[in-house]
Amino acid sequence: MSNNMLHKANTRGHANHGWLDSHHSFSFAGYHDPERVHFGALRVLNDDIVTGGKGFGTHPHDNMEIVSIPLYGALQHKDTTGRQEIIKTGDVQIMSAGSGISHSEVNASADDSVNFLQLWIFPKKRNIAPRYEQKTFDVVERVNQWQTVVSPHENEKSLWINQDAWLSLGNWKKGSAFNYTISMDGNGIYAFVIAGDVVMDGQSLSMRDGYGVWNKKTIAFTAEQDAEVLIIEVPMTF
Repeated sequence: MSNNMLHKANTRGHANHGWLDSHHSFSFAGYHDPERVHFGALRVLNDDIVTGGKGFGTHPHDNMEIVSIPLYGALQHKDTTGRQEIIKTGDVQIMSAGSGISHSEVNASADDSVNFLQLWIFPKKRNIAPRYEQKTFDVVERVNQWQTVVSPHENEKSLWINQDAWLSLGNWKKGSAFNYTISMDGNGIYAFVIAGDVVMDGQSLSMRDGYGVWNKKTIAFTAEQDAEVLIIEVPMTF
């Protein structure tokens, strides 16, 4: 028996602070829905647009795996480990907050907006040494196939995090039929449609919809239009 959780784009939490326009798939800051606190180990999925020259000042995190995926534009990152980097479209950034880290995220452009997804995933081990990593991925390698960008393994082409979680991106052509197979027993997947329309496990999904499925090994998809999909596979208990 499979289980599922549907989050249509227009049901997400929303906060517009002028410099920041943010949509929350799960409870965050001033938005709280007791039915949308987390999906397994996935705690936060925010879809943020930051205006030119603005951003998040230095703030702390601990015991959370944080993943940032720019959709357009670029972000400047600084943290207390001494890292100062810029991430842009095609990059993925991870930060294991562990025992504690402070960082800032500011739009790298004075004029153009930046749109990025930020995910928070509960860690497997607590109070590890904080770490930061980023990687540029070839988007050609995700055309009509899944490209794993985050995994639990240090020896793969993907970035690794402190949790039995996998993040994969796929750009699917209209009419494509494809599957996703769970990597670890006990995990579920939360699919977030970045663009386009797909049918996932019989459920129609459009741009910015989210759909979680668990207790099922292989999930079938069909692209109704050209579509970009993010798969977040996480433990359902942790």
